[in-house]
Amino acid sequence: MTHAPLTAALGDFVAKLRYEDIPEAAVAIAKQGIADCVGVMLAGSAEPAVEAVRKGFAPDTAGGGSSICFGPARAPAHVAAWVNGTAAHVLDYDDVALKGSHPSAVLVPAILAEAEAVGASGRDMLRAYAAGFETWGELISRDSGNYQRKGWHPTGVFGAMGAAAACAALRGATAREAAHALGIAASQASGVMANLGFMTKPMHAGKAAACGLLAARFASAGLTAAPDAIEHEQGYLGALSPAGEIDRERAPSLPPARWRLVEQGLAIKQYPVCYRAHRAIDAMLGLVRDRGLEADAVKAITVRFSPSHSVILKNHRPRTAIDAKFSIEFALACALVAGRVGLRDLVDEFVLSEPIQRLVPRVAIEIESEEMPGTSGYAPYDLVRVETAAGEAIESEHVRHARGDPQAPLSADALWTKFEDCALWSGLPLDARALFDRLNTLETCRSAAELLR
Repeated sequence: MTHAPLTAALGDFVAKLRYEDIPEAAVAIAKQGIADCVGVMLAGSAEPAVEAVRKGFAPDTAGGGSSICFGPARAPAHVAAWVNGTAAHVLDYDDVALKGSHPSAVLVPAILAEAEAVGASGRDMLRAYAAGFETWGELISRDSGNYQRKGWHPTGVFGAMGAAAACAALRGATAREAAHALGIAASQASGVMANLGFMTKPMHAGKAAACGLLAARFASAGLTAAPDAIEHEQGYLGALSPAGEIDRERAPSLPPARWRLVEQGLAIKQYPVCYRAHRAIDAMLGLVRDRGLEADAVKAITVRFSPSHSVILKNHRPRTAIDAKFSIEFALACALVAGRVGLRDLVDEFVLSEPIQRLVPRVAIEIESEEMPGTSGYAPYDLVRVETAAGEAIESEHVRHARGDPQAPLSADALWTKFEDCALWSGLPLDARALFDRLNTLETCRSAAELLR
């Protein structure tokens, strides 16, 4: 190689990144990701999976320096990051980017917890977010294989690395310390797709946040890792690779030459279910809106999408709200029956209701074999076809970008409405508007503590 090895190059990038180097567009996207993540974290704070993680850490939560879900409870930073990361991902309402990963659900809990611990400013937090996102993007771009089909959950396995980079930046790590933090995190990255649809899946985000935070701390304390832990034949990328198709040779594509935050952006979810279902939900809601379609008039539904979607949307007969988050059958039935897919619909009672259970078996899947290059297995578009009881065949528009995608962004009002809804759902006694405004002016915050006032 004529350029620096990848582990060293990433360490150097993390150590040298300054807030002043980040483009305004990237800062805006980072603030949007942080604000949206805080909202969904609030909404998920009382979910059973989060309570289970909190109880599991009960002996370690008697005091401590970092807030749990913006409530009165506090815990050591790594515990808070683990609980908050689980809360951020538990409703599957958090943002999507980087080949189907959920970056903010990992980065934000790690950053908030460590920022409280070290007294970091809002600008420090934004710089940490950018360092974590760009590191994550560089790593996941090194292999053309499909991690989900192999069985890896990208949020868990790449999230630990992104969180390590973010927390190393937050702590002011040297290039050597940042590289060691990444090497340490490489030995902690984990998360398997078999756990999608179970309580363990959202914990992948929490564990990644905690492991990244601890990796940065261990490195600053003198713990070392292999200097080529990422690119080594038996290193991080090689161990994860679906088919061994890793690009170890090209020079890193890192800022300032390339900003993935600006190029790719974040998809902000409009619906609290797996993002793979969102284009089809938009298609069905379009039929409800434009054709006045009603559930009682529907005989059969066919959804057309990619084979990758069928692997992830695997729960064909959902019986619980957790099942339903990974069920295209539920998603389309819900859109048709309720005319929406919202937090209030993702409860066991509604999933088991007669109108939903009657429609679920009427949904068929049709596979589109063509996939768009550069995506995590998306077809060029998704569509829905409906056969009515009267024998009419209706086809939706071809949906190429879900609402909330960077190509179809949500309005400022829609972002606030989602945040407000999440805050109300949490039942926590807080001023949602004030918190939302502080998050959207994060660069002016002198410390993380200002977010909690």
